[in-house]
Amino acid sequence: MSDLDIRDAAALDRAIGDFQESFAKIEQEVSKAIVGMSSVVRGVVTTICARGHVLLEGVPGLGKTLLVKSIAQSLGLSFKRVQFTPDLMPSDVTGTQVLTDDASGQRRFVFKQGPVFANIVLADEINRATPKTQSSLLEAMEERQVTVLDQTYPPPKPFFVLATQNPIELEGTYPLPEAQLDRFLMKLIVPAPAGKDLKEILSRTTGTTSADLRPIFSPSEASDRIAALQGLVRQVVVSDPMHEVIVRLMSALTPSSEFATPNVKRYVRFGPGPRGAQSLVLASKVTALLDRRINLSFEDIRSNIKQTLRHRLILNFQAEADGVSADDLIEEIRNAK
Repeated sequence: MSDLDIRDAAALDRAIGDFQESFAKIEQEVSKAIVGMSSVVRGVVTTICARGHVLLEGVPGLGKTLLVKSIAQSLGLSFKRVQFTPDLMPSDVTGTQVLTDDASGQRRFVFKQGPVFANIVLADEINRATPKTQSSLLEAMEERQVTVLDQTYPPPKPFFVLATQNPIELEGTYPLPEAQLDRFLMKLIVPAPAGKDLKEILSRTTGTTSADLRPIFSPSEASDRIAALQGLVRQVVVSDPMHEVIVRLMSALTPSSEFATPNVKRYVRFGPGPRGAQSLVLASKVTALLDRRINLSFEDIRSNIKQTLRHRLILNFQAEADGVSADDLIEEIRNAK
């Protein structure tokens, strides 16, 4: 699909239809296990189609781990979970060289893969590990490779990191550095379930039945099918005026820019960088395809700006004192005429 000629209207229409159908099937399958998180599920699947990583933030017990596991089952991908703790070492994530005896009795070092070698890696409570261990994911997230003792190993394709963190219990945690936060295409806030959703959760999880999730892709075709979806996303057209709009939005959130609003200048230390703009464009392209369009619109940008930029605004102490959040500032820019 990456070689699709967008001038071929019939082929393009079939490709977009396949994209919409696959996306809807994933959401439908995940909904068998997950209740009341439709926007979060859509955000995660959008990020996967955009070939990015997701940071999920929410208090314990909301189903973040179940969500990630359900996504992996629905896509037919391998899944590994790493519980991040203060004593976790980088080698516990990436793997290490182990001295073993071969068939001839000779001793040699063999690389034993860590849990990072899976299609979908859940970094559970990532902010509980030390910065050194957190950074062990950086190379895999950005370069899609892992280096151990001067040897480089590629993780399987496709490869996604879905990390979770608890925003309330901060004692004994290590906040993610800005460089690592920037590697996540989206930061999604997992809400507490509403009353009717909680009732449905209790009905599903305290009885004798359990959700039976089936992959929409077979294991042999999952990698190629997901690569095809990602390839189509890249072909969505962004006009020059839309590029100008995105540049203006990014400038409005940068305090040193002439286009920055008074509140941005007052509360923001550093605005989002180029990777933030790239994430916004890619997520918006997925939204355009779901609306059966091959071109980007301003509404696509508006619907993705919070998720892709909220973790990239570095606020100052004045913002904390006044109770101003990154979402507040982005909402102001999002609604500006």
